[in-house]
Amino acid sequence: MAAPEDGLEAWLRYAPLPAEIAKSYPRYLGIVALCESETSPVCTAGKELQDGLKKILGQQVDITNTLNGADELPASTILIGTLNAVPWAAVGKQVIPTLKEDGFWLSARNDGTAAVLIVGQNERGALYGTFEFLMLLAQNKPCPTSYASSPSAPIRWVNQWDNLDGTIERGYGGRSIFFNDGEVLKDLTRVAQYARLMASVRLNGIVVNNVNSHCNLLHPINLRGLGRIADTMRPWGVRIGVALYFDTPQELGGLPTSDPLDSEVVSYWNGVTVQLYQHVPDMLGYLIKANSEGQPGPLTYGRTLADGANMFAKALKPHGDGIVMYRAFVYNHHLDESDWKNDRANAAVEFFDGLDDVFEDNVLVQIKYGPIDFQVREPPSPLLAHQRRTPIILEFQVCQEYLGQQSHLAYLPPLWRTILDFDLRIDGKPSLVRDIASGNRFGWKRSGYAAVVNVGNDTTWLGSHLAMSNLYAYGRYCWDPSSNETSVVQDWTRLSFGGHPTIVNTITELSMESWSVYESYTGNLGIQTLCDIVKTCHYGPSPAAMDGNGWGQWTRADAHAIGMDRTVATGTGNAGQYPPEVATVFENPRTTPEDLLLWFHHVPYTYQLKSGKTVIQHFYDAHYEGAQRAQTFPARWKALRGLIDDKRFEHTAIRLSYQAGHSLIWRDSICTFYYAKCGIPDKHNRVGNHQWRVEAEDMVLSGYKIIPITPFESASKGKAIITDSNRTRGTAKCVVPFPPGKYNIAVNYYDHLGGKSRYQLFLGERLIGDWTGDLEECLLHDFSDLRDGHSATRITFNDIQVERGDVLMIVGTPDGTELAPVDYVSFLPEGIID
Repeated sequence: MAAPEDGLEAWLRYAPLPAEIAKSYPRYLGIVALCESETSPVCTAGKELQDGLKKILGQQVDITNTLNGADELPASTILIGTLNAVPWAAVGKQVIPTLKEDGFWLSARNDGTAAVLIVGQNERGALYGTFEFLMLLAQNKPCPTSYASSPSAPIRWVNQWDNLDGTIERGYGGRSIFFNDGEVLKDLTRVAQYARLMASVRLNGIVVNNVNSHCNLLHPINLRGLGRIADTMRPWGVRIGVALYFDTPQELGGLPTSDPLDSEVVSYWNGVTVQLYQHVPDMLGYLIKANSEGQPGPLTYGRTLADGANMFAKALKPHGDGIVMYRAFVYNHHLDESDWKNDRANAAVEFFDGLDDVFEDNVLVQIKYGPIDFQVREPPSPLLAHQRRTPIILEFQVCQEYLGQQSHLAYLPPLWRTILDFDLRIDGKPSLVRDIASGNRFGWKRSGYAAVVNVGNDTTWLGSHLAMSNLYAYGRYCWDPSSNETSVVQDWTRLSFGGHPTIVNTITELSMESWSVYESYTGNLGIQTLCDIVKTCHYGPSPAAMDGNGWGQWTRADAHAIGMDRTVATGTGNAGQYPPEVATVFENPRTTPEDLLLWFHHVPYTYQLKSGKTVIQHFYDAHYEGAQRAQTFPARWKALRGLIDDKRFEHTAIRLSYQAGHSLIWRDSICTFYYAKCGIPDKHNRVGNHQWRVEAEDMVLSGYKIIPITPFESASKGKAIITDSNRTRGTAKCVVPFPPGKYNIAVNYYDHLGGKSRYQLFLGERLIGDWTGDLEECLLHDFSDLRDGHSATRITFNDIQVERGDVLMIVGTPDGTELAPVDYVSFLPEGIID
């Protein structure tokens, strides 16, 4: 049995190779890390290599910082250094290819000396080469005799959404590792560990605070704290930046305005910038969210977005290479859906149109990958085709805000590839999104990637061990956006869990299926993730909330048709924001890819797809098929019992089981809602027809009462039961109405905020299960304080023998405002999926 692991080391566990394999490697006699400072990434690389060799091979190897006056590299020595520091005699006759900034060259000398050379274009590159060597070694892959690697783009950054009080917006893995109680944490141990993880996948920058920033970030104690964060991450080659609140001159500085053209405001920001550089001399720059979701910005003062961005850019210029990352997430969140022309997807181009030539040269526009907001499927943002002179940063989200929030498995690289590989055909020429982000398409010197990565202080970092594949993959894709998503997850699996074929195959298969499965049971044909956009949690199903809101995330579903008409001819014109070749494809429903059909077109539910199915039948089938596939995840995970440690096995098993249950909530909610909306039945007669269920409201109740659920589709038959008060226990009984035999008995209930109800499930006199409604603690994030699609969940007890006449009884004990709510019970014979 594997030793218990908590996930803190993630993919840098450096698990020992089997003894017989370890013996086949050279006995390394020394590490030479050519550095002059303890804070140098080269010095860090030497220590990392020393630790890795000890753990993987069981070799204790000493480190020196010079070659002791010799140019030749001694046998069985590993040399780490930069191009400028490594003596050419040590390289010998080998030729080091041209390396870009941060690139590295790795060579296992083939001259019989068993020497290894790790040469970086700069100090970060040397560190990255060291991690490459160690991660190859940890997978028992041979070190290449000559291997050069350079990044696709210079900007490979992370955006934290951490708040000063220690909470994390869209955080599902505990509290902030940077802040608490309004200040930078005293203990930054986890920050150093995070920087190590970032460096191992070649991420070189981080904005440490939420884009919804607070002016108290600039309090003197926090300026000093930011300096400590920078000092902690610098040895790993990670530089820090900060997100600023636009109205800080008024709210903190006491000025009458925050107008970016006001001389006092300009002077204020110049002074702030000087103070920041005093504490963080290598600061990346500023991330700005303005005039978005109610935030103030330059438009508030009658100025242009460029006026606002350029004010910050000019403040940064005297201090080095700092840049302004100006988010293109600017839109009106009080849109009127009754106006057919209104479309949030148009906002980025509308707000930034005409500004490409007026931004300062150290302004980069940070653009979310799609036109709306990290949905389960979107086309690329059309703004990517409009920026020619002003470089861009392409923004992804490792945090699964709309994709199951780490409680559902969703490996994201297959989604990212739909964006990165998309050809925008700008000016009729090949224009892959990845070539735009790299700077190659327009000759930009600075461009690249950012991602929302909300790690927390839980040892799993993201709240789920399997979700860490997305953080690992994000770094890999920043470096090489043409990476093969299967190979990436296989590497991650071997490093994180081990190389046993069953481990690698199982996790790879689950991961590679997960995004399409999630898309199937949440929102398909380009309709967006059908979650609750009105409530801030953005988690569970609530299709009605996707219309009638001011946020502009609409489906325009009525009794007859569904989908946004974004055509030029009859709709919002969004299709016309793309270059002509792409616009022509999106303008016609027959040429639009069907996985984006409802993104661009408003069509009848009876519209026939290429498969021959109607749109509504596709909806029914996809949601049933997706939920059915999700039911297989827990069973397939069981194959890993005993192959990985029990702690991580159980942690993941709980989440996959939860996902299987919640996928059924999604399926029933979406199918029930649209059946009620259009009145067109499922031709397979599945929707609303659940022959193996017993509705809680049909049971004999004592201390329980029946209530309607809002929205109606969040409960089977629209009703559930709750206890009469929070002081009285309730019971619900029924004679099992099914033939004798073995069943999996599933109870659907609501686990919402406000309490931790307790439940017992009896069959006859036998207790077959008991549990507590504590998912907010188990899954590490809040869903809802209501009985709805967010809090609806299921627990299953397998292989229960039922005899004729058996009485099933649920005993619910309320707690606080959670009144032990129950929706229904299912009796499922083997092979039957509710």
